[in-house]
Amino acid sequence: MTALLGIGVPPSSHFIYIPIVFVIGIVLGFLMGAKATRDEIALGQKKAAEREARMAERAARRASASSDTSEK
Repeated sequence: MTALLGIGVPPSSHFIYIPIVFVIGIVLGFLMGAKATRDEIALGQKKAAEREARMAERAARRASASSDTSEK
């Protein structure tokens, strides 16, 4: 029946090559995903630090503005 369909048994290299490529894909995906996650966390921390700096600057301006108006 398989001779009629032209389906042969894959060579033994097929059973070695496919799992190796699969494992390499998993490893590369894990490494690239981990790097992307680290970059995203660093970007989030940078944005949070910039936001805190802006809030501190605004608070300092408000404090100096309120002290200027109370002195008059």
